[in-house]
Amino acid sequence: MLCSMLAAATVPAAQPPSRYGVDAPELARLGEFAVGYRIVRLIQRDQIDVLSFDAQRGTAARSDRELTVDLWYPAKVAGKAPVVYTASLPGEEPGSAVPFSVPGIAVRDAPRRGADFPLIVVSHGYSNDPAAMTWLTENLASKGYVVASIRHVDPPITDASRRSQPLLRRPLDIAFVTASLRETLGAEHLVDPSRTALIGYSMGGYGVLTAAGALLDPSGPLTRMVPGALLQPYVRGGALQDSVMVKGLRAVIAISPAGGGTLAAWGADGLLGIQAPLLLIAGDADRTVDYASGARAMFDAARTVPRYLLTFKGAGHSIGLNPAPESMRSRLWDQDWFEDPVWRKERINAINVHFITAFLDRYVKGDATRAAYLDVAETNSAAGVWPAAPAAAYDAYSPGTPEITVWKGFQRHHAEGLELLSAPGAQ
Repeated sequence: MLCSMLAAATVPAAQPPSRYGVDAPELARLGEFAVGYRIVRLIQRDQIDVLSFDAQRGTAARSDRELTVDLWYPAKVAGKAPVVYTASLPGEEPGSAVPFSVPGIAVRDAPRRGADFPLIVVSHGYSNDPAAMTWLTENLASKGYVVASIRHVDPPITDASRRSQPLLRRPLDIAFVTASLRETLGAEHLVDPSRTALIGYSMGGYGVLTAAGALLDPSGPLTRMVPGALLQPYVRGGALQDSVMVKGLRAVIAISPAGGGTLAAWGADGLLGIQAPLLLIAGDADRTVDYASGARAMFDAARTVPRYLLTFKGAGHSIGLNPAPESMRSRLWDQDWFEDPVWRKERINAINVHFITAFLDRYVKGDATRAAYLDVAETNSAAGVWPAAPAAAYDAYSPGTPEITVWKGFQRHHAEGLELLSAPGAQ
């Protein structure tokens, strides 16, 4: 069982992934709040166990499903020691797991500071773990968000025969956890349930897009991969279609999203069902979920909502996790969970969190000033200009004016290798 835990060890010398260096874009820096961390456990009653499906009988067992959620929130930490997260990911040999640890900035069970924050629900990739996404979760909590990352407890990704579980469970888990936290944390006034967004990486990207309203194709390849027609009640026109959806979202973000390519999860028009502004982030050399039929095609298909597509030129699939911990650097399989072959990982994460912050602030918090970071003058980052001999300091951030078209919030000569497309929603 994959799980995150707190280690009772001293924080190692490595830098917490949520804190970025001097070359990070402007909005990547930590916010004004210290961060607290706690674990929430939820019980989802009477759920289908897709892996128990008996083809001869045509039935699957049902049982209660326990879901653990890692929660980050603005807090008062009073100088207490931050957490060290520990987890494991599947190793190269079937049945093996490789442990790792990540230093954090959060303090476990710290008292909250403030009330009625926006709620961000995060869904990790196939066989991943929330401990591998603290580059994002801690950083957003420091900016006045409550961030809830679901431990989906997937089968090992090395066992293709069990892939049906995340295909069925992802949107169901996301919808259940979001509804539960809106109710419980809303009653505590920790979150404002009306300001909710979803973020997903890889398989989590498939999950959040479906939960945001993308309608699953009843006859598509992905639907047929789940045995016994167990996914059919949740597809377009199914009796339980609405039970995989989260209503009233302010925004949805999908990083390297699965669901395109050979999965063809939503068919030609399913993404028209998305009702919230959308940010897609991907590498155009993604060999895992494919860029052209994945994020690029999704951007074109989700034409009912305002949307953005941030592309890392030459990057692959591994753009959603922390930099590789030390224990994951001795074998290429382990390191490839985390690192991109071309891009420096700290740079990827800093750029991602810069744009995610701008997007969430604009659409979830309603901060119209963040539009300038998203509605760039040049879709190709390298095409931006900054006149010679500027009065500004060497490390100044671009103001994104008509004269200085380097993307707003980026430093001179540090906006390279990116593309940002945008489109308004159809009326």
